[in-house]
Amino acid sequence: MKHLWLTALLDISESLRARWFLLYTTVFGGIIVLLFVFGLTESRIMGFTGLTRLLLTYIQLCMAILPVFVLISTVRSVAGDREAGVFEYLLSLPVSLSAWYWGKMLGRFLVIFLPVFLAMVAAVVWALWRKVAVPWDLFALYTGLLIALAWCFLGMGMLISSIARSVDIAQGTAFFIWLFLLLFLDLILLGLMVREQFAPEPLILIALANPIQTFRTGAMLLFDPQLVLLGPTAYVILDIFGQTGYLIWSFSYPLVLGTVCAVTGYVLFRRGDFL
Repeated sequence: MKHLWLTALLDISESLRARWFLLYTTVFGGIIVLLFVFGLTESRIMGFTGLTRLLLTYIQLCMAILPVFVLISTVRSVAGDREAGVFEYLLSLPVSLSAWYWGKMLGRFLVIFLPVFLAMVAAVVWALWRKVAVPWDLFALYTGLLIALAWCFLGMGMLISSIARSVDIAQGTAFFIWLFLLLFLDLILLGLMVREQFAPEPLILIALANPIQTFRTGAMLLFDPQLVLLGPTAYVILDIFGQTGYLIWSFSYPLVLGTVCAVTGYVLFRRGDFL
């Protein structure tokens, strides 16, 4: 455990000095600032007021921005160290491979999640200062969804990084996966449904295997319990899962998927060629 935490602290210190972390923090901090500037904490649209609307807007932006930042930054973890020759020194140190791998993943998770969470905390502090009501239940649920989303794509990034032989290949693969998952939100599946006249149930289940779609629908369910924005698709989702069941799915599925990817990456990492 000591080596695991030391590896995590080392990865955190390296990330804090990296340019990508400065850009990453600026993006999410800038989003909150812009939402404040546009007065979302004071407006009322379709019954959503104050901080509730700001959190709704912020969570939708995170859905598109967070996965690509997590993937692009994480895939450099193993592949970058392999290119830099770090493993030659690692094999000569009294640090186990498991402590190194999981320590890097733990450190990277803290670095990735904290700016996102602190931006939400800044929104809450602003709302309290302006005496705006804070929806603490939504704040807690959105925090849980963001943890699940970040962990899911962190596990994917570690798996890609363990397989790829170079940083360029790892980053290209990560960008392709992110783009593929975005396309599968609506465009491809809707095209197949219309062209081939497939039954909607199997396609909806395939769509919910997409962690981004799972996150998106879970976020919708928190402020739209009937999922009116999804149209007829909502009947299939609510009939299969129910409201509580789908919330459990939206939290548990990304966490399980990220863990499976991370464990698979660790197994491949141990069996791979370090040099």
